[in-house]
Amino acid sequence: MLTDMKVFNSQLQTAIIQKLTQKADLFSQASGLTLTNEAMMGDFKEEAIWNNVSQALRDVDSYAAQASVAAIGLSQDQLNSVKTMKAFGPILWEPNQLTWIGKNEGEALSVISESLSMAVMEDQVNKLIGVLVAAISNVAAATHDVSALAGDLGAVTQPTLNATHSLYGDASQNLTTQIMTGATSHKLLGQALQNGTQLFTSGTIRVIDILGKRTVITDSPALTAGTNKERVLVLSANAAVLASNNDFRSSIVETTGKTRLETNYQAEYTENVSVKGYSWDATVKSPIKAELETGTNWDLVLPLKSSAGVLLIGDSTKGNY
Repeated sequence: MLTDMKVFNSQLQTAIIQKLTQKADLFSQASGLTLTNEAMMGDFKEEAIWNNVSQALRDVDSYAAQASVAAIGLSQDQLNSVKTMKAFGPILWEPNQLTWIGKNEGEALSVISESLSMAVMEDQVNKLIGVLVAAISNVAAATHDVSALAGDLGAVTQPTLNATHSLYGDASQNLTTQIMTGATSHKLLGQALQNGTQLFTSGTIRVIDILGKRTVITDSPALTAGTNKERVLVLSANAAVLASNNDFRSSIVETTGKTRLETNYQAEYTENVSVKGYSWDATVKSPIKAELETGTNWDLVLPLKSSAGVLLIGDSTKGNY
């Protein structure tokens, strides 16, 4: 009955949102990256910021003759976050399949809700990593690329990672989170680093403590894109935020016209993506993955030490481990 389908869809949607919210909260607490809820109207969220005028400070010789001084104008810049859209399905099954093997709709609800919540969680983490790699690697001062150097000098090692931290200068203590692949983490652990407390796990995503810094371990494609590339993100707090717009909607439709009844499930939702200190190019609306991961679409508008963080790029084939 149509009413049964509506009830089932409502239960399914509630289960998905509950599971995803629980996982997102745990991940945000453990990793330092932020998955949250924040409804946004339109294509972008625009935030005006005042530009720093500390350069107006100057020395004065009280005995010198009076002279004109060029004024420093007050000015504003803009931070843009961008809205993206995702969809899931359609998922197709035959109602008779469930009753034939003595199963009920509750099991279908459990399978779909667990699969979707896991898929969304992994997609959100990969999306944040992808935009962070793109934005930061587009800024030379924020990128320590050693991949062209010989031997250990061209690899991800403790010294090259430490040199990457130094790009933040006297603010390096504000770098709290590292993101790397499983292979990279084992290389560093093999260099006598101690693996501390495991802080979070969901599917293939882990968060552990290495040298007092949270280290997110996940084989995200953005960390290994390109020949023999191996990347480590070193980030400040809230380096990137992915905010759900609370507009998750789904539909279950039972269709006829074939030899047996069929049921289709489909869902869609939108998310907002922002990178700390960077502004999205407002000429690009509703971006897909390739556009989100295009560095020139993200402009650094705050000082580096007030931004998302820094990036180490090494050659995965180099180094002695």
